[in-house]
Amino acid sequence: MKLLRYGPLGQERPGLVDDKGRLRDLSAHVPDIGGAVLSPEGLKALAAIDPATLPLVEGNPRLGACVSGVGKFLCIGLNYADHAKETGKEPPEEPVLFAKAVSAICGPNDDIEIPRGSDRTDWEVELGVVIGSRAKYVSEADALEHVAGYCVINDLSERRFQSERGGQWTKGKGHDTFGPIGPWLVTRDEIADVQNLDLWLDVDGERRQTGNTRTMIFGVAHIVSYLSQFMTLLPGDVISSGTPPGVGLGMKPPTFLREGQKVSLGISGLGEQHQTMVQA
Repeated sequence: MKLLRYGPLGQERPGLVDDKGRLRDLSAHVPDIGGAVLSPEGLKALAAIDPATLPLVEGNPRLGACVSGVGKFLCIGLNYADHAKETGKEPPEEPVLFAKAVSAICGPNDDIEIPRGSDRTDWEVELGVVIGSRAKYVSEADALEHVAGYCVINDLSERRFQSERGGQWTKGKGHDTFGPIGPWLVTRDEIADVQNLDLWLDVDGERRQTGNTRTMIFGVAHIVSYLSQFMTLLPGDVISSGTPPGVGLGMKPPTFLREGQKVSLGISGLGEQHQTMVQA
């Protein structure tokens, strides 16, 4: 299934995409896409619904983040060897963990704010992993059983805030709109091999990032298992699993986003995002 949320900011309704690519409303069956709806039982109940019986949504409504009520927004840094190299860092021996503010979450096609005082706002296409059931001390062999599905994430970053303003990476990662999620959550059963998905990102129509999840240093199952050793993962938690090479910081000379530029990104089988940069 492809599950999504649509409507004005703060008034999103649950929906799904049928086999003809049409948007259908799920409001009569679930209050939103999050929490217990993402559990194995919740997804099984949704899968039993005939999409043809659901109301069609007309027009082209705004899409919200595909998951509601996110409790934790966890991110893995330097998880592609080529990306680590372009940033001048050695590939890590263990997953590098940081968090984004949940207030950074926005819809996949919403405008992206360049923070005030920013001159190094950067792009990062990433595979998002959405947790569907409680995971604590889970093995790598069982880790994917706790995943509800996958989505596209743009892990936007302000590099000067991230590296030159003291402390850890948080200051450069948590600005409003720095976490567009969607367009939809694709349930795990639809992805044959999560470690063989193509990723790409364009700025103003020019290809900047090209990659595949097979070149991750730490695969999705390892990441979920690893994180569950340090904290309990709960339904609706989102993990952004790292970016392939081609970020602005790694260009020669480094190149960053400006007001008015347009960013498009996508992952095979998971859809696309399209954003315009605006000044905060």
